[in-house]
Amino acid sequence: MFSDPQKNLAQFDIAPGMKVADFGSGAGHYALLLGRAVGLSGQVFALDVQKDLLVTLKREAEKAHLFNIEIVWSDFDGSGGTKLKSGVIERGIVANVLFQINHKENLAREIARVMRPDGKLLVIDWLDSFGGIGPEPKSVFLKEKCRTLFEQAGFGLEKEISAGLHHYGFVFKKSDNPNAKKVQSMGLVDVK
Repeated sequence: MFSDPQKNLAQFDIAPGMKVADFGSGAGHYALLLGRAVGLSGQVFALDVQKDLLVTLKREAEKAHLFNIEIVWSDFDGSGGTKLKSGVIERGIVANVLFQINHKENLAREIARVMRPDGKLLVIDWLDSFGGIGPEPKSVFLKEKCRTLFEQAGFGLEKEISAGLHHYGFVFKKSDNPNAKKVQSMGLVDVK
């Protein structure tokens, strides 16, 4: 069985009224579920570099009457690439994205910048390349490297989750350490 967004989100505490970001939203499997979970009083930022996928996601959200999903074209390889203000996100999701990102450290720092001090992050990615589905074997981002990446960006591991046979899953909590403070004071411009 492959990774199931609904089962993964059930292991992550999302509540009505929260501001949540889906980093690398793609076709919107998580964003649409999040839109329902946070309700009318919440907000979901669907962030992706592929504009055509964002257009499709916007159309699907409107069909589902989910007007709390904001589409944001983003490039995670650069600083400030999400175009979000610092410290506005309570929860974040990074699912099946890390193996595609060239500058993973930039993504981790950017997530730390936009995350509130008590924010939490759900990270899910491939454990392996299964039968030609998923990333090339050389592109798989190992779970140990994932943990190190986010810990160095100012997150502490809260727990591992069951994310499917061919995926790993972590819930990180933004921690109060010098790296986190350094990320927040990088002086990036707030545009949202």
